[in-house]
Amino acid sequence: MSDDIATVRDYDLFTPEVMADHNAFLHRVRAESPLARLPQLDAYLLTRYADINAALRDKRMDSANMAQVLLRLTPEEQEELAPIRRSIEMWMGHTVPADHVRFQQLLKRYFTPAMVDRLRPRVRAFTHELLDAVAPKGQMDVVRDLAYPLPANVIAELLGMPTADREQLQAWSRDIVPIFGNGDLQQMRQAQRSMLEMHDYLRTIAAERRRVPREDVLSMFMAAEAEGAITEDEAVANCVLLLFAGHETTANLIANGLVLLFDHPDQLAQLRANPELMPSAVEEMLRCDGPAGVIGRVTKEPVEVAGHPVPAGRHIYLALMAANRDPAIFPDPDTFDITRKRNRHLSFGMGTYYCLGAALARMETDECLRILLDRCPQLRPAYETPDWTPTAPFGHRLETLNVQF
Repeated sequence: MSDDIATVRDYDLFTPEVMADHNAFLHRVRAESPLARLPQLDAYLLTRYADINAALRDKRMDSANMAQVLLRLTPEEQEELAPIRRSIEMWMGHTVPADHVRFQQLLKRYFTPAMVDRLRPRVRAFTHELLDAVAPKGQMDVVRDLAYPLPANVIAELLGMPTADREQLQAWSRDIVPIFGNGDLQQMRQAQRSMLEMHDYLRTIAAERRRVPREDVLSMFMAAEAEGAITEDEAVANCVLLLFAGHETTANLIANGLVLLFDHPDQLAQLRANPELMPSAVEEMLRCDGPAGVIGRVTKEPVEVAGHPVPAGRHIYLALMAANRDPAIFPDPDTFDITRKRNRHLSFGMGTYYCLGAALARMETDECLRILLDRCPQLRPAYETPDWTPTAPFGHRLETLNVQF
């Protein structure tokens, strides 16, 4: 990066220190070089709350398009994966700002407080249904048996998918994950096959919703299509995005949040004694180990970031997980405290790109964990260490979470 400012430090992401403790590394970077360079990713890194909050609101920065990962492939491979790239480039948050705002305004018609309240009884029913299935065993894998299928059931309802097709939705969602984590060529090929299968499936439902509308996302999109506000291709592509955004991320929040409670038995005991603390506990789970630890931005024009000029066209990683542990904002930032006041975390973003499904994710996690702790008073971990799988550049996700009750 020859045109970068020399006073901005470079950091190696693949040292034992970074791999062992991301949070300690990010604390060090924040203290040493609030704007850092990551040469291995040809990108910058922001770690301070104030800088990240400003960047999230800065209209001179675009959301980083995940389709850009495909540019690293050979021309032949890029041509093979052209369908997946075309779909990603229609996603809200991955298209031009004007289209992002257009899709956002459409979805705001659906993602309302009334919609969240309407779904709450269904979330409770789904949670009880899933726990009923494992209750006789006295044990379960929370990821497989609860955290993953619960939001899958919810998003299936939002998309208008029949109950019998929920397992298919989960399979598609698992296959699509590598798109969000720099998967290898074989994984991207499978992701494309599953994405195209889902496109065909959704087009069939869309045709039905044109004839007989219901209270679901596809009916809303088809009404917008009739108004000329969106095309069928755009509607189908954004339903795939909703599949992941409304499913994988909520599943991770539920599972990660339960690990935090297991790791802090005093907080778990306090929550059991005071279930009314659950909303506050969910906010602290989001702060300490939210599902979106890092997000990307690309500068559209030269911009000053953390006191340093950054040229146009540069990739900047916003470490939300570092902002959420900035001691300038959060007292005792590495302490998990379910009674924390003024918990102004950035886990759902800010500004134009604030997560539309934030209220839904909060509600699902609240209801799921509230019912789980109530029904399973002897709930305890059945593992020595959590089954984490690293995700680039600083994240992790649980493959399994075995518990007994």
